[in-house]
Amino acid sequence: MVSKVGTPEESTSLVPNGARKAYDGLDTEASKNFHDTRHNGEMNTEMHQTEGGFLKPLIFGGLDGILTSFAIVAGAAGGSMPIPVILVLGFSNIFADALAMGVGEFLSSKAENEWILSERRRENWEMENYPEGEIREMIDIYKERGMSHEDACLVINTMAKYKDFFVDVMMAEELQLQVPEEDHKVESMKEGVVMFCAFASFGSLPLLGYVIIPAIFPDLHEELLFTAACVVTGLVLFGMGCVKSIFRYVFVSLMEEITFLLYMSQL
Repeated sequence: MVSKVGTPEESTSLVPNGARKAYDGLDTEASKNFHDTRHNGEMNTEMHQTEGGFLKPLIFGGLDGILTSFAIVAGAAGGSMPIPVILVLGFSNIFADALAMGVGEFLSSKAENEWILSERRRENWEMENYPEGEIREMIDIYKERGMSHEDACLVINTMAKYKDFFVDVMMAEELQLQVPEEDHKVESMKEGVVMFCAFASFGSLPLLGYVIIPAIFPDLHEELLFTAACVVTGLVLFGMGCVKSIFRYVFVSLMEEITFLLYMSQL
């Protein structure tokens, strides 16, 4: 297939993130050159997007935070509450919910990783005490996926020579579980911090208009403050769709956010 970007020198085959750029441009020639260069020892690593690990708590926390805050503002504005009451209700609720979401994310992620590691210890014990049974199970799995009996036996028996590696393969293939890293508690803590910060920062945005706008325009009617909160909420949700587009197709991500905004406007 002819390169869609240009010659290898003009494309991205020899830069550290060449594989990612080759994929983004659907440049098969650049991808081939990048992997050949890496295989020949001229390049040691293939860079992938690692930010996606925190994308879930960022989007989840941000979306939950801004919608929670907007619901408080909408209810308070509908009840004709004064601005100081709206701010006290909003910020106190945002802080409490952000703390709960952050701690909950940390504890749930930590508990899941510890359960996965307990399953790995069980698989490791079974491999030490009855390896023949584990090998037969893996051969059956690979046969179900289309391998011949001979090929499955060759692959599994080869991998079984390396016990730790084979146990990790069993976790992925048999239990559909990804073994966490040794520092999984640190990663869980980071996810909790990201969740807390995302919830608190995004959740504060609809309330900021009730602080900034009256300070600049003290005679402005309070109904316009709620309109500003609606506009800010819509823009932030649209911006979150743009952030998601970094990891997915732009059109799909933006259409998701537009559909969500239309649904919220109907409510």
